[in-house]
Amino acid sequence: MLMQSVSVQGSSTWNEDALILNEALHIYGVADGATSLVPYHGPQGETGGRMASQLVQRYFGQLTAGDERNLMQMTCEANRLLGAEMQAAGVPLEAKDQLWTTGVAAVRVTEHSVEYIQSGDCMIVALYEDDSVRVLTRDHVAHMDEGAKQIWREAVRQGVRTREELWERIRHRMTGNRASMNTRDGYAVLNGRPEAKHFMEYGIINRIRLKGLLLHTDGLYVPSSFNPEDDSQTTVKAVAEKPAVGEETLLRQIIEMGLEAYTHWLVAEEQRDPDCVRYPRFKMSDDKSAMWLDFC
Repeated sequence: MLMQSVSVQGSSTWNEDALILNEALHIYGVADGATSLVPYHGPQGETGGRMASQLVQRYFGQLTAGDERNLMQMTCEANRLLGAEMQAAGVPLEAKDQLWTTGVAAVRVTEHSVEYIQSGDCMIVALYEDDSVRVLTRDHVAHMDEGAKQIWREAVRQGVRTREELWERIRHRMTGNRASMNTRDGYAVLNGRPEAKHFMEYGIINRIRLKGLLLHTDGLYVPSSFNPEDDSQTTVKAVAEKPAVGEETLLRQIIEMGLEAYTHWLVAEEQRDPDCVRYPRFKMSDDKSAMWLDFC
């Protein structure tokens, strides 16, 4: 098996993504941290999202050969340690707007199967020998983001043209989104609280004719374009409503261009729209991390 990876910092101060790698246990993955709405800064000024994704990266990286726990058990332990680290830093676990959080998508590859775990908007996509694509995971955050993006698009239509003003329009919506983490009406994420275990997705697939696996954070998506003069776009649907189409397109673009080339092309596109007006999104450039596992 060959492995390619990329992790590119976006327009924020810290790269809140992390690559997960433990070759002794054949564990590979990505984590996507999210900054708490109440600002937190670590010993070197790190954000809470950076602290969360780095903890998950360190935890999986230090596991030793012979560990017989499954990925669900391992990830639950990483979540518990995240909670303990927040408590040690004085972050109250009952205050969701202060929590350090991270999504995760990880696999453990064996001779005959692939075990996977997922939470948040990190994704896992399989490619088979017949060129068919299978999406193993679901973006649990997209439906929350889409409501905020509708407000963003309407503000652009009304003439707002700076990212700072646009962000103020959605701030209240983002606060409400955080309150619904790890609930049946919200989204799944590692946040140090015990209920996170009920919302992780876990499974095993066989390796029959499996050609490759793509694991990625949501920064790899090409944002949907938006024309504020076009009234027909007031109800633009989220890509997540057709996940197989969006993920298949992304996978094929990455295979055609190469992982690094695709990532740098996307960053250049985003930089052409610094105020996030043409492509409605919450920051000029999100962090971008991915792994491509080639079984050929």
